[in-house]
Amino acid sequence: MERQYYDNLTVSSSPHIVTKLDTQKTMMWVLIALAPSLIVSTLVFGPRVLLLTVVCIAASMFFEWGYEKLMKRPNTVTDLSAAVTGTLIAFNVPASFPLWMAVLGCFVAIVLVKQLYGGIGRNFANPAIVARIFLLVSFATQMTTWPAPKAMVPLNAADVVSQATPLGILSETPMAELAGMEHSNIAMFLGTIGGSMGEVSAIALLIGGCILIWKKIISPATPVAFIGTVFVIALIYYGVSGSGVNAFDMAIFHVCAGGVMLGAIFMATDYVTSPIMPLGKVIMGIGCGFFTMVIRLWAGYPEGVSFSILLMNICTPLIDMLCIKLAYGGGAKKNGK
Repeated sequence: MERQYYDNLTVSSSPHIVTKLDTQKTMMWVLIALAPSLIVSTLVFGPRVLLLTVVCIAASMFFEWGYEKLMKRPNTVTDLSAAVTGTLIAFNVPASFPLWMAVLGCFVAIVLVKQLYGGIGRNFANPAIVARIFLLVSFATQMTTWPAPKAMVPLNAADVVSQATPLGILSETPMAELAGMEHSNIAMFLGTIGGSMGEVSAIALLIGGCILIWKKIISPATPVAFIGTVFVIALIYYGVSGSGVNAFDMAIFHVCAGGVMLGAIFMATDYVTSPIMPLGKVIMGIGCGFFTMVIRLWAGYPEGVSFSILLMNICTPLIDMLCIKLAYGGGAKKNGK
């Protein structure tokens, strides 16, 4: 009888079901939360946004299915985690990005970063983040050629008109000239600027973040710590720069510009590659915000969100060890033993 009891137990990898939400439902809510940004990007850049997104989703799901079929592993395509990865890859590239390059990025994310380490729940870094960095390093020109919003393209213009992103303009502007430079924070907030598909509209990303927090898919700790750190560092930096620039406006600029919102809400909160302890989630956010601003202000790249999240992904096991020790103690010695 005892042996029969144990034979009925099912052993599976995390996440384990403790509520009505399983992996598939969780990923479905993430896709729903990404929908506002997809709609805004389509309105801003045109129907190619939908084509690129569909191609990335299809490629990611195909690579996952194909690898598991080849290795004779259980099929996990229906859990929609590959679909989320494909969507995030599409959101991290320009709308004009060549389709075959995007498919190559999906291969790196799904096969090299996710499946080779054992599949969902075992990857050491966010697959979409690694794919973006791979594409940026491999295809720098295509990754930094941003199509202009449709509303800003003349009717008689060429099919693709490029436009510099706000962070690109900022990186090429001397500090002494910032005081006379107008940054449209409202345009970045609403989504009428150039950039990757997932970073054009801060309000669309915030709506998605509120959906995920409402459904308790993510904790607000990491996004708030990430965005708050970016804001505070920018406020201090421009406040003491002596250039006469409005420090508060520039702090808002750094929060709305680039991939801060997308990274803070949808990528730094990944279950597998982010800390599990509440304090660890705060440390994760602060670390991401800190390294993002270090890269933006002093490094050679105008954007540092992807690099900062990847670095903190690597530090996640150490952060968890520290927080668990702080929370539960580390077996302190007693009586000198």
